[in-house]
Amino acid sequence: MVTQTNITLNRTGDKMPLSGFGTARIAPSDTAEVVYNAIKTGYRLIDGALLYGNEAQVGEGVRRAIDEGIVKREELFIIGKLWNHYHAKEHVRYAFDLTLKNYGLDYIDLYLVHFPFASEFVPYENSLKAIFFNKNGEFSLARAPMHECWAEMEKLVDAGLVRNIGISNFNVQSVLDLLTYCKYKPATLEIEYHPYLQQKRLIDWVRKQDIQIIAYASFGPTVFTNTSDNMAHLPSLLDHPVVEKIAKKYNLSTGQIVLKWAVRNDVVVIPKSVNVRRMKSNNDLFSFTLDEKDVDALNGLEANMRFNDISVEVYGFELPIFN
Repeated sequence: MVTQTNITLNRTGDKMPLSGFGTARIAPSDTAEVVYNAIKTGYRLIDGALLYGNEAQVGEGVRRAIDEGIVKREELFIIGKLWNHYHAKEHVRYAFDLTLKNYGLDYIDLYLVHFPFASEFVPYENSLKAIFFNKNGEFSLARAPMHECWAEMEKLVDAGLVRNIGISNFNVQSVLDLLTYCKYKPATLEIEYHPYLQQKRLIDWVRKQDIQIIAYASFGPTVFTNTSDNMAHLPSLLDHPVVEKIAKKYNLSTGQIVLKWAVRNDVVVIPKSVNVRRMKSNNDLFSFTLDEKDVDALNGLEANMRFNDISVEVYGFELPIFN
């Protein structure tokens, strides 16, 4: 039976839970209660982002759990992310201060650069509506080089406001470039990762740089309303016959099977659910093991299909950052 439930981050040696809770696409009106319930259920890693529009409510749920004595702050691992509008060196601290205020905490455990490109600055009050675009609804890149952005991220570490810094949606070339100038190398890389998109070469190389992996979209296309036409034939992994067969064998949910497939490879997962029963099952990943033939069957679902691609079908414009 697998007993390891966390991974160790470079530089700080901090322990990061392999099983975490995501907060994307949760309505702000529900978020505080959902996050509180997630912590009460047993989650200790909470993944959030300025883009999600519910950071303040995430913080409310976290602080309630701390105030009620369910958990101590040092037992939690809280993640935030720097959005693309704020990569310029004069805007990184501006965005981080918003996140820290929203969370209502003295520090956060991990702060990620959400995407490896900078878009034109948009004030926070308009940012959630704009997403990738500027105030005129156009996609416009900003002249904000990553080396300047990363230096500001490092200053947050030096100020004691962030324990670890990392990256998200970076390809090998982007990581290579960052490693040539960084003072603190990224602790983690967050990427889309599931049986349909296994990215083995990327993960193997990144791990050789002592960078840990966090997976988003663990259930594949489940959370994406817009995808490319060439992916329409792929069912949700939660409904895939192969996954269903394995789940039946172990008398577990299909969600548990897909999540276990990742954590057994020391990849952090951050599924979200507003249902307490499902929260519990999604977090129950270390009481069982998968037979190798079942792992091989899940590996056999590889389709090299990315659902969170920056394409016209998904976001309304093309930016092939993963190519």
